[in-house]
Amino acid sequence: MPRPIYVVDAFTSTAFAGNPAGVCLLSGPADEQWMQQVAAEMRHAETAFIYKENSAWNLRWFTPTVEIDLCGHATLASAHVLFETNALAPEATATFHTRSGPLHVSRRPDGQLAMDFPATPPEASPLPAGFADVFGFDPVWEGRSRFDLFAVAPDEATVRGLDPNHDAVAALGARGVIVTAQASGETDAVSRFFAPGSGVPEDPVTGSAHCAIGPYWADQLGTQTVRCYQASARGGNVTVDVRGDRVLLVGSAVTILKGELVA
Repeated sequence: MPRPIYVVDAFTSTAFAGNPAGVCLLSGPADEQWMQQVAAEMRHAETAFIYKENSAWNLRWFTPTVEIDLCGHATLASAHVLFETNALAPEATATFHTRSGPLHVSRRPDGQLAMDFPATPPEASPLPAGFADVFGFDPVWEGRSRFDLFAVAPDEATVRGLDPNHDAVAALGARGVIVTAQASGETDAVSRFFAPGSGVPEDPVTGSAHCAIGPYWADQLGTQTVRCYQASARGGNVTVDVRGDRVLLVGSAVTILKGELVA
């Protein structure tokens, strides 16, 4: 039975920028091995699989090699597809049941999507031995979020110039590594995210990482809203509104491909 599938660039309003995600619409639960094979075939950082369950949607995320507990850009892409195909009315809120609990996405009048996610602020903790050798700088602050290692670089230029060995990053033993620094101009913080141990050498724009980046910089800068830019080769913007133990991740998305899975 053919299944609709989309490729959506998330956290961007321009095609071929931001973070591409696969979104597969299902009529019901699917075989886990099949979903993993589809994600490996798609080769995006994450592919989302969604189906309607009562008044909400069941959502799972797979990298090319593993299923993960939380993914922001593929959630944004999934909601974008539901609104774009009129599976959801413009004023509706998408509710997703996930391995990280219920997630809610609403559409703003300007067309941007706001995702209500759990905050995962980092806690101070020593990074693994050899971190500075792998990344080429000594962090000015180091810690861990719920999922990832978290390092604050001395300046924006350091973040933008990173070129670590991905095998060495994977050997650090975490889902991923967030590197961030305070930015200048209209952006408050800049970041990069590396997760080769999860099958993603460098993620272009990482929603789940901003569940940690936003709270950290909101505390440092004394603000509730943090304007963030993830400085990968594709790049993307994420506005983070910190609300206690939750964050609103705000961004845009663009559909670039529509098709059918026939296997």
